[in-house]
Amino acid sequence: MPFETGTLILANYSAKVKDTGEAVESTQADEAKKLGIHDPTRRYEPKLISIGEGWVLQGLDEALRNATVAERLTVEVPPEKGFGQRDASLVRLLPLRKFGERANELRVGDVVEVEGRLGVVRFLGSGRAQVDFNHRFAGKTLIYDIEVLTKLETDQDKIMAMIKRRMAVDAEKVKLTFDGPSLQIELPEDSYLTEGIQILKKAIATDVFKYLPGIRAANFVESYQAPPPKETEAPEAAPAKPAPEEAPVAEPAKTPS
Repeated sequence: MPFETGTLILANYSAKVKDTGEAVESTQADEAKKLGIHDPTRRYEPKLISIGEGWVLQGLDEALRNATVAERLTVEVPPEKGFGQRDASLVRLLPLRKFGERANELRVGDVVEVEGRLGVVRFLGSGRAQVDFNHRFAGKTLIYDIEVLTKLETDQDKIMAMIKRRMAVDAEKVKLTFDGPSLQIELPEDSYLTEGIQILKKAIATDVFKYLPGIRAANFVESYQAPPPKETEAPEAAPAKPAPEEAPVAEPAKTPS
């Protein structure tokens, strides 16, 4: 039976460019290492996907709609259902002065940001840089190897997956409390200084309200724990003083005979 729109699943996948075999991405650390794209700063784990909601590329989303739990799929995603066709108008020649102090350091292949858009330097010469603002994989057909691990059924599992989608937290340290239409979320103390945490909390709450309509309020609770008391060490016993040596007993003087 096909998954309905909005069904939440967890899946692992890896992707390559069809024609060249170039690695695109992977959700698994071991596979990323094999493909030569492992990023030690990234958290590798199954991806949360809402079927039919555009959380993954269109071609992959369409294939997953007819998948089943525990099924392994190989999906071919053409450009029109992936990162789009290449657009010649997105390749621009820009004067080097546009890059300010960095102009003398530019090299072909560098990724640059211009007017809020990322592009790749394709050519340098005559005081100008050719920058390609097409997506790196535009115009390329991709091959995805994907496995559907599970369909999320319980509110607890759905909310925990939504939190982990937005924040790198240990699920065992997150506490969820349900009180009728209200949800209380207590995040671990080591997450309180996460950059943009208020925006992340808002995004988590928005997801919760969308996929669990019975919940009408999401309250995030911060709880700080006092450090454990220092152990009081017993004072060391003073070393025993040695017993005073007894004075030798003088022998009585001998009387001359």
